Amino acid sequence: MTYQTALAIFLPVALCVAAFGSALGLGRAVSSAMEATARQPEASGKILVNMMAGCALIEALTIYVLVVVFVLSGKIA
Repeated sequence: MTYQTALAIFLPVALCVAAFGSALGLGRAVSSAMEATARQPEASGKILVNMMAGCALIEALTIYVLVVVFVLSGKIA
């Protein structure tokens, strides 16, 4: 197996794993933020800010993986 074949197989798999992990992380973050807001409605502003910061970092992971996949896909041809 050449490295081009390995890249062609594992780049989409890596992107799928990163996207799935990101979706699970975002789901847990939003779920926990909703529970915290339900318990303490007066702290909803701080909870929302912290949740959005966490969601941005989680999404950044998927975007970084997408950039790496695009860069390495140029090595296939």
